[in-house]
Amino acid sequence: MKNKKVQRRLSIKRRIRKIVNGTPERPRLTVFRSNKQIYAQLVDDTTGTTMVSASSRESGIAEQKVTKIEQAKMVGKSIAEKAIAAGIESVVFDRNGYLYHGRVKSLADASREGGLKF
Repeated sequence: MKNKKVQRRLSIKRRIRKIVNGTPERPRLTVFRSNKQIYAQLVDDTTGTTMVSASSRESGIAEQKVTKIEQAKMVGKSIAEKAIAAGIESVVFDRNGYLYHGRVKSLADASREGGLKF
């Protein structure tokens, strides 16, 4: 049985996903946050494929001894660089049921600074 916090996040996630949808022209930027790492990926929901991904486990980010919020900023910049290299400028942000605060917010702000529009 899942605890109440996880159950609450999943119900919020389902409510968000009814509205937020990714297309090949404007994919969905989804964020997954664990206790130690943070992951971001651009998803095309029409075909169900991941177009671009970035995480705090990548070699350039994982080796640096910084706070988790700083890691999230680096992941946001990384996903923005990869997306622009792939020809994607506009995305739909999916916070995946997490509060728009802390690491999720810093990842979103850094990806906006990197050139993504959402």
